[in-house]
Amino acid sequence: MARSVGRTTERGLITTPHTYSIVARDPATGQLGVAVQSHYFSVGRLVPWAEAGAGAVATQSLVRVDYGPRGLDLMRAGVEAADALAELVAADDNPDVRQVAMIDARGGVAAHTGPKCIPAAGHHVGTAFSVQANLMANDRVWPAMAEAYERGAGDFAERLMLALEAAEAAGGDIRGKQSAAMLIVRAEPSGRPWEDRVVDLRVEDHPEPLAELRRLLRLRRAYDLTDEGDEHLAAGDVAAAGRAYGAATDLAPEVVELAFWAAVALYAGGHRADALARFRAVFAREPVWAELVPRLARVGLFPDDPAAVAEVLEVARAAE
Repeated sequence: MARSVGRTTERGLITTPHTYSIVARDPATGQLGVAVQSHYFSVGRLVPWAEAGAGAVATQSLVRVDYGPRGLDLMRAGVEAADALAELVAADDNPDVRQVAMIDARGGVAAHTGPKCIPAAGHHVGTAFSVQANLMANDRVWPAMAEAYERGAGDFAERLMLALEAAEAAGGDIRGKQSAAMLIVRAEPSGRPWEDRVVDLRVEDHPEPLAELRRLLRLRRAYDLTDEGDEHLAAGDVAAAGRAYGAATDLAPEVVELAFWAAVALYAGGHRADALARFRAVFAREPVWAELVPRLARVGLFPDDPAAVAEVLEVARAAE
């Protein structure tokens, strides 16, 4: 049977990503987050909404997308999550088919599961989090999510990930799996929205979306460490840059570029033997990186010393 991808009414876009999700506020950092998985293409463009200093929203089932931006508008203005959700549900012409959860910047949380959401459907509101699901294989899914989040170890993103994985292990979406997303924002707005998104990852279409989301989260952490190394290198703190690049390389050894920048930082910091060993491994896998070394020297990101450049290029030739 063909399915519509959505329809627009005067109240906003309505579409059908039945799903499971979690909204939460991290008590340690104040960060706000949403994580979601669904048997629906590109669920990340519809369900998760979050804004630093305002709150986070998951809008699902027969989705009215404007619960997301309108909920954030209300919470940004200081309305508590429970009151914001109640206001939007009261204004909805068909709230019985909606499933929505909101959390405000103070950790206040509220959820709504309409009686016409497709079973198994329900939600669990905990301390500064809510898990919700509809069209599930069974009614154990959202309790499993709550338990995994509350008992999970690791940082905020890891605990959100554990909640999604627990949902899948408990049975998940009765239709299967297709896409996933995770959105985490800072506790307070910086005035630079592009810096306020700590994690913004989407798996649009994949046979194992949660495994792919976990892989992307690992890469996000590795590239964050690389960015940290870049900042240290630009500031002249070569030792700190080397540590950050090295940690990034350990986290994502399959990404050759991360190993290259670690080698650059180590060489510039005087750790020639370690740097040359790393260069050798890089050039053996992807020789093209050798071409970058003299370019870096010209702009001050590698020693502007012909002997140093020649030494690294000789390593590249030996690795061919």
